[in-house]
Amino acid sequence: MPAADTSPSTAFDPAELKSAMDAVHRAGMPGVYAEVRDGGRTWRAAAGVADVGTGRPVTPDMRQRIGSITKTFTAAAVMQQVEQGRIRLDAPIGHYLPRLVPGERGRKITVRMLLNHTSGIPDYIPYAFPSLPKSLDDNRFRQFRPAELIELALTAPPVGEPGGPEGVYSNTNYAILAQLLERVTGTSAERYITRNVIERAGLRHTGFPTGPRIKGPHSRMYEALYGLIDPPRDYSVYNMSWVTATASLVSTMEDLNRFYGELLDGRIVNQSSLAQMQRTVPVRALDGTTIDYGLGLQKVGIPGCGTFWGNEGTVWGAGTVSLTRADGKRQMSVAFNLIRWNKRDSSGTPRHHPLNDALPKLYEQAMCGGGDGGAQAENASPVSGLIP
Repeated sequence: MPAADTSPSTAFDPAELKSAMDAVHRAGMPGVYAEVRDGGRTWRAAAGVADVGTGRPVTPDMRQRIGSITKTFTAAAVMQQVEQGRIRLDAPIGHYLPRLVPGERGRKITVRMLLNHTSGIPDYIPYAFPSLPKSLDDNRFRQFRPAELIELALTAPPVGEPGGPEGVYSNTNYAILAQLLERVTGTSAERYITRNVIERAGLRHTGFPTGPRIKGPHSRMYEALYGLIDPPRDYSVYNMSWVTATASLVSTMEDLNRFYGELLDGRIVNQSSLAQMQRTVPVRALDGTTIDYGLGLQKVGIPGCGTFWGNEGTVWGAGTVSLTRADGKRQMSVAFNLIRWNKRDSSGTPRHHPLNDALPKLYEQAMCGGGDGGAQAENASPVSGLIP
């Protein structure tokens, strides 16, 4: 059963939710869509367009590249192998992959440190995309090899000592974990996750891409890169080998809510594994903010509203947030099709944008609206840091 929680019972208000969603579109988001669940009630809606050129509208059932939300799926797969005794959380990664992570790093860095980003290994993305925005187009159809990406990071300066008190978010950690899954299961991480996580959760519209195009109804994905791409450019067609099992999944908001509901209810991993996944450490995210991160799970606590678990993700042009309250009763999954919208000032600092106000208000309404919790959350809101 889900963990006990003292959250208030606050049934959502569909009119307030739609108003908050429309405000996101008016603030400059081409398209936004979501699913919110509260007990037995479900609200789905969309606002804006999936294609700024044709005016094609977004719809709530569209598929989305969900970015680092993929990491929860990968972490769950690793924990299944822990349950079967094939992986030990506190064993050094060099025990399993001595050639991939050799020497002192292989001896010091444990599986747990990869899962919670305390390995000290840097992210490979700045090295795989060294010249932005040019690298975005150069790599659109490039086929990266996992070992190539991992090597880029392992030859770069470390970002911390293994097992330090604060982690640094790094896609490299999960690229290594994907190789670990392949090593212990004898099949690719994508295939194992599909059979043992996605299918176990009963997800019908979630999967790893088999080419650069998204199958099924979806939006275009507009990347602004902090004003370096103006007007924003569509990157919905992209070879996702640059993230593989770290951030390449495609899903729907309905599937994401179902997945986190099943996970927190102990149906994907057992309660002991879930407790390990919910042991958090402070982790410095790629945007410089600090998040509470466990083993593939992010924790968001909102005063007067409750504790939520889930994840957030971005890829070129798309952002997604999915959070479920600890009691499992309130869920929110939101997708949008423009990312890194803040232009930078002369010092390089991203300027405030109306979307930085509108999106958190939608999150707050979705997670806490309908009672006193919504008003309290608005005053001191950790959700304002989600997908800046």
